[in-house]
Amino acid sequence: MTLRSEARVDVSLEAWTESEGTEAPAGGTPDTLAPGVLFAPPLRADTARRVNRPNAVWDLTGAWEHEGETATGTAAVHYGLDPDGTPHEGLVNPMVFADGFNYGESNLDDLYAHLDAPYGPDGRRLLSQLRAAGVDIVLLGFTERHTYIQANAGVAVSAVRRVIDERQPGGSPLIVGGVSMGGLITRYALARMENEGEEHETGTYLSFDSPHNGAWIPVALQQLAYFFESVPDPSGKPKQAELIRSPAAQQLLWAWVENARDSGAVATWSPLRRDFLQDLKDVGWFPSKPGLRRIGVANGTGDTTGGPLLPGEQVFDWSKPRLARAVLRTQPAFGQMQEAVRMSAVLLGYRTSRTSEIPPLDGAPGGTLASYGMLADALGATIDDRHRSGCFVPSVSAVALKYDPVTWDVDLNADLNGLPAGRSDLDAFCCDSTNSEHSAVTETLAEWILAELTD
Repeated sequence: MTLRSEARVDVSLEAWTESEGTEAPAGGTPDTLAPGVLFAPPLRADTARRVNRPNAVWDLTGAWEHEGETATGTAAVHYGLDPDGTPHEGLVNPMVFADGFNYGESNLDDLYAHLDAPYGPDGRRLLSQLRAAGVDIVLLGFTERHTYIQANAGVAVSAVRRVIDERQPGGSPLIVGGVSMGGLITRYALARMENEGEEHETGTYLSFDSPHNGAWIPVALQQLAYFFESVPDPSGKPKQAELIRSPAAQQLLWAWVENARDSGAVATWSPLRRDFLQDLKDVGWFPSKPGLRRIGVANGTGDTTGGPLLPGEQVFDWSKPRLARAVLRTQPAFGQMQEAVRMSAVLLGYRTSRTSEIPPLDGAPGGTLASYGMLADALGATIDDRHRSGCFVPSVSAVALKYDPVTWDVDLNADLNGLPAGRSDLDAFCCDSTNSEHSAVTETLAEWILAELTD
């Protein structure tokens, strides 16, 4: 299964030929989507457990500006433990780990709880075990997670510099990385430091289900979010598509569309993604100083096992009589002008969206996101549980398989467990035993990370 450079979406504005029941008297608009952004990956916080308070909190300002913006953020420092169980008195074996893709400001308490959620039959916890092994956890958050990756990378550089300044004499080389887009932020930060001749003193780079070659949110879902957000919303909350139109989403998503009306090539629609990929190439693509080890994990499988979603099957047929209707399908398989979604609403008109040369990414092996479920819940549509979640970060992207990140000339079902040496930009990686939720800490991934960082 390969992706092709001519992958595109085409939108027609004709009325549906069959009787759709969307006609309504003049005036009025449909009351549709629930307020708030869509497609934000949830954190699985352990609310029953007391939040582990940090030993220190740092306010950080980016080391540079990007597109006129100097980003800011916060780091929460959690000291590791000595062999006798007493906390370190300072940074000894520091690990800087960055938050990922979402809207608005990071919540580092929730991020800690998410990464330290119990896994396995005996309820082991990843961060707790790392700290017990003497690793100092420096969780890095951002004031605007949805802004430019390069801007937040400046915050990551400031965090790395401060860790180096505060690390105790004789301390270990840094571990630096992040979850989801946090892995891209720190990847760029370290590579740029190397390119500019600055020593980052990092021994291990770690990415956790990071979309090194792009992530996937179905274009039909993006268009529906755009289409219905024009309905007035008195809540004052961000619009449903605000995360999708953000700089971070434009840089992150392999297939991105600007609105619900226009047609175009989805892999190159946003210049922000093209510019970010060029910036990565200009600074060296990955950090690569001698002695640095690059490792990562994928929430998707590596044995070719995909998810349950089949190409082109109906997800829901939702309507508000005489006001609005949407008929949504999973991403069809390749072909030309394959129907993905039909939508109509009073005063908004009709849209039929068709895709060409896009593979059935929804069912590819990868970390999952309940993107269809989120939209169905926002609309109040009925949806089968099997249709709620699809692939968000394909496994081939999370393990940094070497292929063109624009044409995506790659077998999405490649056997990654038997991958020949040199086919990945990572020195070592681990795929999950099932296609688990994006960024979820599972037993397979946690035990592999612990072995890599503490043995």
